[in-house]
Amino acid sequence: MNHKAGFVNIIGNPNVGKSTLMNAFIGEKLSIITSKAQTTRHRILGIVNGDDFQVVLSDTPGIIKPAYDLQESMMDFVKSAFEDADVLVYIIEIGEKDLKDEAFFAKITSAKIPVLLLINKIDLSDQTKLEEQVQFWAQKVPNAEIYPISALEKFNVREVFDRLVELLPDSPAFYPKDQLTDKPERFFVNEAIREKILLNYKKEIPYAVEVETEEFIEDEDIIRIRSVIMVERDSQKGIIIGHKGAALKKVGVEARKELEKFFGKKIHIELFVKINKNWRSNQRQLKRFGYNS
Repeated sequence: MNHKAGFVNIIGNPNVGKSTLMNAFIGEKLSIITSKAQTTRHRILGIVNGDDFQVVLSDTPGIIKPAYDLQESMMDFVKSAFEDADVLVYIIEIGEKDLKDEAFFAKITSAKIPVLLLINKIDLSDQTKLEEQVQFWAQKVPNAEIYPISALEKFNVREVFDRLVELLPDSPAFYPKDQLTDKPERFFVNEAIREKILLNYKKEIPYAVEVETEEFIEDEDIIRIRSVIMVERDSQKGIIIGHKGAALKKVGVEARKELEKFFGKKIHIELFVKINKNWRSNQRQLKRFGYNS
């Protein structure tokens, strides 16, 4: 029996549904999904296994024009997505007409590998608009196969996935068949906490935050976690903690519930807030948090 395996890299503008699509393929909540732009900061690999295939999916940060060092590192993750892909998935949302970066666009249209262009969020549109979009993008990206989808409603997701498997080269598996991701447990703890911060705080706060899990101790029936939320300034620390610690407590409770679902175990979580001045523009700190190799 032939075995197919390969790397499928998902790219697109911020907030078009890349993480939702990847999670729909995998059936697990690997990537943070919130309505705020720029939620995904790293490349996250998710692995889908079948008897005769292994699809290694990579969710990348949304394409932006970088404004500071952290964003530069995020765009390096996107660039690397072109280098090791067997199939490229370019996802846009219905109504979208441009890409934030023309150089990236040229890379997509001149790609030597199969490209699937997915028009997402079609549940928010009608047939006429959809047909216009299909024609528009067929001219823009003539080398792509176009699929209308709704990642949220899981419309056409199965069909797209089956097509991805067809396009992969014959190859043995790259990872053990029971592996779901290339990221360690602490990574998902950090992401869960960061997601709750994105949902509970406004303005600049979520983008000035990094989370580091200092302790992850797993016993048979409980996981004990101690994580530190890093902020850049004193004033941000006060906002994160909130009046009598209420805001921080809320984040802890929500993250705990999320992680109990993810790990299928009871979770005890302790959160602390520390100031780490200007970490987003500090190369050493960015390296420490895994943004530059």
